[in-house]
Amino acid sequence: MPLGLIALAIGAFGIGLTEFVIMGLLPDVAADFGVSEAAAGWLISGYALSVVVGALGLTAATVRLPRKPVLVGLLVLFIIGNSLTAMAATYEVAMIGRVIAALCHGAFFGIGAVVAADLVPANKKAGAIAIMFTGLTAANVLGVPFGTLLGQHSGWRSTFWAISGIG
Repeated sequence: MPLGLIALAIGAFGIGLTEFVIMGLLPDVAADFGVSEAAAGWLISGYALSVVVGALGLTAATVRLPRKPVLVGLLVLFIIGNSLTAMAATYEVAMIGRVIAALCHGAFFGIGAVVAADLVPANKKAGAIAIMFTGLTAANVLGVPFGTLLGQHSGWRSTFWAISGIG
């Protein structure tokens, strides 16, 4: 299995984790920022809306650029956004971090699927794309529960530092 395919699966894991782990941490995030859980829930909606913007905008802006450097750039954006979320002193800064992290989401999966297919012979392309998306599945099944557990025991920020490390 090509090393690049493993890297894509790990990237998919990190992106899936950052999208969904916040749900289990909402009470802690709300308490830390002194907002209601409903207000903290906007950190989920803000992420989701930014995925749409990033998927359209970043994919269109990078379509003619070399794919691998674009993927690296998208993961740098991911790391910046999650690090900003982890360091946020205010709810507004956390929202900005979530928005920045979300911008790479759609473009990463679109471009990553093409790169995954290019890493293997023609008869293994579908399998390569499936391996990349296994990272997203693993994020939901394993990453979110463990990320929530980490955040509840070591502070919600520790989860976002760990996600930054995955990036």
